[in-house]
Amino acid sequence: NTGEGGEDYERIASKNTAVDRCSKIKQVASGRFGVTSQYLVSAEEIQIKMAQGAKPGEGGHLPGKKVYPWIAKTRLSTPGVSLISPPPHHDIYSIEDLEQLIFDLKNSNRAARISVKLVSEAGVGTVAAGVAKAGAQVVLISGYDGGTGAAPASSIHNAGLPWELGLAETHQTLIMNGLRNKVRIETDGKLMSGRDVAIAALLGAEEYGFATAPLVTMGCVMMRVCNLDTCPAGIATQNPELRKRFAGKPEYVENFMKFIAEELREYMAKLGCRTVNEMVGRSDLLKVREDLTGREKEIDLSRILNNPYAGPKEKVTFDPKHVYDFELEKSKDETVLLKQLGSALANKQRRSIDVEVTNTDRSFGTIFGSEITKKYGTGLEEDTFVVKCTGAGGQSFGAFIPKGLTLELVGDSNDYFGKGLSGGKLVVYAPAGVKYKKDENIIIGNVALYGATSGKAFISGVAGERFCVRNSGASAVVEGVGDHGCEYMTGGRVVVLGKTGK
Repeated sequence: NTGEGGEDYERIASKNTAVDRCSKIKQVASGRFGVTSQYLVSAEEIQIKMAQGAKPGEGGHLPGKKVYPWIAKTRLSTPGVSLISPPPHHDIYSIEDLEQLIFDLKNSNRAARISVKLVSEAGVGTVAAGVAKAGAQVVLISGYDGGTGAAPASSIHNAGLPWELGLAETHQTLIMNGLRNKVRIETDGKLMSGRDVAIAALLGAEEYGFATAPLVTMGCVMMRVCNLDTCPAGIATQNPELRKRFAGKPEYVENFMKFIAEELREYMAKLGCRTVNEMVGRSDLLKVREDLTGREKEIDLSRILNNPYAGPKEKVTFDPKHVYDFELEKSKDETVLLKQLGSALANKQRRSIDVEVTNTDRSFGTIFGSEITKKYGTGLEEDTFVVKCTGAGGQSFGAFIPKGLTLELVGDSNDYFGKGLSGGKLVVYAPAGVKYKKDENIIIGNVALYGATSGKAFISGVAGERFCVRNSGASAVVEGVGDHGCEYMTGGRVVVLGKTGK
C-alpha cells in the first residue's frame, strides 16, 4: 500500500519487470498527493482513505523537515515545507459524493477493485452499508491500535475504537440489509497473531491487514517518533544516515507470516473448519471467558457475538455474482470516444471529433484518458485528441485526463470539473449569443480541479466553491470563484479575473 503520499515514478515504471517495486494498492486520501492518471492506472486496488484508525476525523501533517527533495517531487510540493492533509475529502460531503468518487476511480482504472477505508466507531455499520450501495468492492474497518507512530498523543489515547467493535457492527448491518454478499470486509489495527486473525474471521472479516507486526520483524523498536524523522531503526525516516541502520530483510516478514498462518491453522483445526471461508461470520464459535473477575466480568459482549440470520440461500461472504455493475460499457467513452478514436490512439494520429453531452454523462473522458496513459505513460503531445462537446457536462467532466487529450465544452458543467487533472486541457465557455454576463454567472459547479497535478483549464465564467483545492501543478484561468478557492495548494498557477468568495 502506497499510503497517501503518492509513489515515485521509478517504482511505477518497474511494474511487470524482473524487479517489480510498483505498489499493488494505491491510496487516495484527502490530500490527493501524487494522484495522477499514471498512479491510478498502475494500481490493482485503489483505496479511498476516509479516515485513519488512530486518529479518526483528523487530517495528516508531514513536518517540513521530512519533506526531502525526493519526497517533494513525489508529492508535487516544495522541499522543506510542511504538508497538510485536509480533515475531509473536499469532494465528499455525502454518501452520493463518495459514490461519485468510486465511479471516477473505476473509470480511471476499470481493472482495479475499489476499496474504502473506514474507522471502527459507533455507527460505522450504517456508513459501510452506504459504501456497499455506492459500488465499493471492499470495506476496510480500521482499529484504533494500529498506525500510531505519527498520530498525536491526544488521539492515540482518546480516539478510535477496537477493530472488533466496528467489524462486528459492519458485518451484522450488511447482513440485515441484504448487502453482505456485495462486498468483502477487511480489518486491520495491530493484528499480531493467528488468534487475532481467527477472531477477525469469526466476526465477519475475509481479509486481514498487517503493518505494525511486520515492521517489528524488520527492526522497529516502537519509539513512536515517526513524525520526527529520527527513527533509530532507519524505517520511518528519509535521513540517509539513519537509513543506513536499517537491517530488515523480506524473508523476516515472510517467516513471520508463515507462523501467523500456522497458528491460524491450529485454531481452525480446533474449531473443525477446513477453510477460512467456513469461519467467516461464525460468531457462534466465540464465547466469553469464564475466568474474568471484577469489572471485566460485567462487560456485555452479546451484541458483538450476535449472529444475525442471513437466510438459507444467502451467503454471508462476498459473492462475485452480486458485484456492483457500473455499466461502463454504456458510457460515452466506450460508445463514442473509444470507437471513433481507438485506431487513432493506436497510431498516435491527431484527431478532432464533435460530441453532444448531457448531465448524465458522468466522468466524461476519464476512460479514454486512462487508455492514453496505459499505452503512452505520461501522455502524448498537447492537443493530440481534441473533443469538442456541446451541452451540459456531467459530474467529474474530464476527471484525471492526461496530456494529449483536450476537452472543449460549449455549455456548462456540474461539480468536480477537472478533478485530478493530470496533464490534459479543459476549455469551457457559454454558447454564442447568450444575453447574460458571463463574468457574473456560474458555468461550472463546486470542487473543480480538486487535486489537479498538471494540465490547463480555461473557464469563461464563474466557478463554484472550493475551486482548485489541493492543486499541485495545474494552471487555470477563471472569471470568478466561490468560497475557499485555492486552499491547500502546493503548486500550479491560478488566475482569477473576477471576484473571489462572497
